[in-house]
Parts: sequence; structure tokens; C-alpha cells
Amino acid sequence: MAYDERVANRIREALAKQPLVEEKILFQGLAFMVEDKMCICVRNDVLLCRIGPDEYEAALEINGVEPMVHNGRSMKGYVFVSPEGYAARGAFESWVAKCLSFNKLAKSSKKKK
Repeated sequence: MAYDERVANRIREALAKQPLVEEKILFQGLAFMVEDKMCICVRNDVLLCRIGPDEYEAALEINGVEPMVHNGRSMKGYVFVSPEGYAARGAFESWVAKCLSFNKLAKSSKKKK
């Protein structure tokens, strides 16, 4: 598991006012769970953003954004964002905002007892 601590710290700062934030090792990086739902991850210096299917196609048009492919299939609603895609002023905050916006609609992956 490898992730850029500077990027992780930026995410921590961006999520500081959110209730119920938890960090977990997922997707070969560090995932930030908001209200028991995977919201955003960092692997090396790349963001894995859970933005939902409605934002997916438009996101793929942005430089530095690629689809998340798992077991040979694209995971609609998840994108990888390289530093090129979040380096511009406000871009990082925009990605976090997209993730938080979808997080309100997302289902929890936490198993109920």
C-alpha cells in the first residue's frame, strides 16, 4: 500500500468538517469513508473519486481523468484523477465536492448486523 501523504493530508483538511470520517486501507491506497461510505481514495498521488454514474461521462472528458477498471470492466461512477487533473486552482476542491455530493446518495457498504 502506497499513498502520497501530502495528498492524504489535503483530503483530511477538505473533509475536516464532515461527520463520521474514517480512513481505511482499500484499493491499494488510503480510502476516506464518510458516513460508512467510500468517498475518495488516494493511491500514490492519484485520486480515486466516487462521483456516481451521472457525473461519470463528463468527468472522463477532463484531462488527467481515467475510468476505474476492475477485473477488466469499467466501474461506472468511479474515476482515477492524476495530479494533472487536480493541479489547477480549485480543481482539487471540485473533485472532493463531487465525491461528497454523490456520497449523500450512495448506499453504505457497511454490513448490518
